[in-house]
Amino acid sequence: MRPRAAVRLRVHPPSTPRPPPNSLWDVMQIHQLPYADPGVPDVRSGTRFLVWLGRMQIGGQARSLLWGLLLQLSIAALPLGVGLAVQAVVEHDGGLLALGCGVLVALGVGIAVGDTMLHRTAVTNWITAAARVQQLLARKTAELGSLLTRRVAAGEVVAVSTSDVEKIGWFVEAFSRFAASAVTLVAVCAGLVVYEPALGLVVALGVPALALASLPLLPAATRRADEQRAKAGKATELASDTVAGLRVLRGIGGEELFLGRYRTASQEVRRTAVRSARMWALIAAVQVLLPGVLLIAVVGYGAGLVSDGRISVGALVTVYGAVALTHHPLRTVEEIGMAFAFSRPSAKRAARVLALRRATEPTEAAEGSGGETADGDLYDPSSGLLAPAGRFTAVVCGDPDLAGRLADRLGGHPAEPAGDHASVLLGGVPLDGLPLEEARTAVLVQDKEPVLLSGTLSELLDVPSSGAVRPEEALAAAQCDDVLDALAQASVGADGDPMRTRITERGRSLSGGQRQRLALARSLVADPRVLVLDEPTSAVDSHTEARVAAGIRKLRAGATTVVLASSPLLLDLADRVVLIHEGRAVAAGTHRELLAAEPRYRAVVTRETDEELNGLDEDPKPLDGLDELNALDDLDDLDDLEALKGESA
Repeated sequence: MRPRAAVRLRVHPPSTPRPPPNSLWDVMQIHQLPYADPGVPDVRSGTRFLVWLGRMQIGGQARSLLWGLLLQLSIAALPLGVGLAVQAVVEHDGGLLALGCGVLVALGVGIAVGDTMLHRTAVTNWITAAARVQQLLARKTAELGSLLTRRVAAGEVVAVSTSDVEKIGWFVEAFSRFAASAVTLVAVCAGLVVYEPALGLVVALGVPALALASLPLLPAATRRADEQRAKAGKATELASDTVAGLRVLRGIGGEELFLGRYRTASQEVRRTAVRSARMWALIAAVQVLLPGVLLIAVVGYGAGLVSDGRISVGALVTVYGAVALTHHPLRTVEEIGMAFAFSRPSAKRAARVLALRRATEPTEAAEGSGGETADGDLYDPSSGLLAPAGRFTAVVCGDPDLAGRLADRLGGHPAEPAGDHASVLLGGVPLDGLPLEEARTAVLVQDKEPVLLSGTLSELLDVPSSGAVRPEEALAAAQCDDVLDALAQASVGADGDPMRTRITERGRSLSGGQRQRLALARSLVADPRVLVLDEPTSAVDSHTEARVAAGIRKLRAGATTVVLASSPLLLDLADRVVLIHEGRAVAAGTHRELLAAEPRYRAVVTRETDEELNGLDEDPKPLDGLDELNALDDLDDLDDLEALKGESA
């Protein structure tokens, strides 16, 4: 076996270490994002997840609360200054007038400073909470890999990482403002009771009733918001699937059909949004109507007290202004109800995604391995498949879905519960029991339909790797000459460098075969200890397939490579071929040996019918491998295949 270079993960740490906040005032700022460690979330429920988020940002919440108190109390105290000024005019008292004006100036400064700083801290809380959730989702996506979209719909993942994150950040940000408003309302009621007990008692009884008046309407509003979000999620998923399959839809003339389905889904979203908006409009109307009723009651009762001489005109103006200005904190109470109604289902969905786990967690033996890496033969106990270390093993499986699940298991990502399938072993060590970083550097699985991210070709091939395989070598082995020519022609630069040409999202500007070969080149550059390829040449012609197979064999010489395929061109170049039948390995040998001795193998590779199989002798005669290939493949000259095998040896 050739010596293996250690895999170097390209991790770019921040210029200076950033320890997590450890005090009330040591608060994460926006310019310090991302978090060095977003933490371990409480995902037992959506509400617990929201509480955990708020607790993780206790410093920011405290700052926002204090600045909110400065703003709200300054606004609430404005009637005091106005009342002093009015009373000074009534009594012709210049000193009292100066005091009233001074109070108004001081309160104006408090409002300006409080409003500015509250906005800064509130936005910081919103963005940092959203960033924390996005980091948690990104970490979970990296942990689960392709299994994530098998357990959660792709549209749901997109919705959680976009609109749901914003709603969760909204609630975290609004909570501190709500707390400031609640304290302000209590302070106003208590202050008015002390200042003017006769009117203060009316206000103290009326304000709590106003704050709680919308609570009976919140459950219905929440249900309608949940319904709207569910409909929007389905529409998003439908749109995502339609865009992803647009080429196929155009090929079969199905654009109008799916466009009609999306129209129907979007109209359902509109109707549910209107129903939800009506309920929130009713809540807003209640928050406007009832304070008006309280204000009328205060003015009517207060006017009688003034006429009786029990309170002064300035006191009435003060109480009136205080009651009028409670409208702002009362609206914040309405906002927190709305924020919770929208964020709770969003937090529930985020918690459901974050609660997903690998089939098994790292074992104590694997975590305590002292840094030693797993290496050796790859063995799947569920199927009995053995891929010897340093060999090119091909796997033939008649069921494509079964082959895909087998590829996932070989990569340490079984879709089934851990109890249903034993873990794949690499050198005798359970692969899905290894720490995630070690498992990912040990085995790389290329899916049947790999995804190309947008960016330049150079960025596409800039992946964590051993450094033993250069991008030029990988592109040559994957037969990407035509891809390089196409990218060179599409280059906007004068030099026509294909490595600096941008690849569109998912490589949609390239053909299926070109995308497949670029993905193969990316996997070859990574140069893992074990490379698993699921149908890596299904979208290319026979001539290209033969050369790609030879390139893989040559570049991966001495490394463990497993290819799930049924193409004779690939199978004939493999050191060892294993037949999987009904989930179990039933035969192993070279391609030509299995062609001659195993009818089930020929049935998959040569596409023989059941009638042809039934007509075979129980002891079939050995078949000449070259004759078999000549009957199946459209190569013009089989000597080319022999030459390729000689080059790759």
